Formats: sequence, structure tokens, C-alpha cells
Amino acid sequence: QVQLVESGGGLVQPGGSLRLSCLASGSIFSINAMGWYRQAPGKQRELVAAITSGSDTNYADSVKGRFTISRDNAKNTVSLQMNSLKPEDTAVYYCNALIKGATEEKVYDYWGQGTQVTVSS
Repeated sequence: QVQLVESGGGLVQPGGSLRLSCLASGSIFSINAMGWYRQAPGKQRELVAAITSGSDTNYADSVKGRFTISRDNAKNTVSLQMNSLKPEDTAVYYCNALIKGATEEKVYDYWGQGTQVTVSS
């Protein structure tokens, strides 16, 4: 059973930093793209940042220059370093990954349970 488990959310003041981490565990054959999404109250879930297995990255315009996504392929982890946080970054952040399980023929889309990030003074 493949699982994604996030950690690192919390409460931070505007201008502060947080680092989110996500570990993919279970019987994994390969991991393609990994990414972070977020969903604020009353809004749709949106892509924050994504990274391919070759470490090509893509960012939402609203976080470019402030957030950095990275991954460790050996450890099956993806991280999101968030700097210069703003109140509008407040949301539940979800880890996402396209994973081929060890016994699967197809790639499936997996999601973590979400971690709350609150930016407030």
C-alpha cells in the first residue's frame, strides 16, 4: 500500500518561513512527478509547485521567487521551502505524486492527507 505522509505545517507570522516535507512509502517501483497543491477555505485546490523525476520544476506565479520545491529520489521525499510567507498563503497543503507500485502495471495518482499552513500575526 503506497502512502504519502506530509509534515512541517504550522502557524507562522507574515514574512516567516516554513518547510514542508512529504515521504512516499510502501511498495514503490518508481515515482514520476511530485508536487504540492493547496486549498484555502472556499477556494479550489490549486497547484503550488511540481517537480519531475529529472528535477525540472514548475511554480504557480503567486509563489515564484518565494517557494522552492526539491526532491530526494533515493529517499522518496519531496520538500517545499516556503519563504516570505503571506497571509494569502494560508491553506491546507497537499502532497501529490504519480507512482507506479511494485505490483502495478499503471501509474496512479496519490495524495497525502494535507497539512495546515497558517500565516498570521
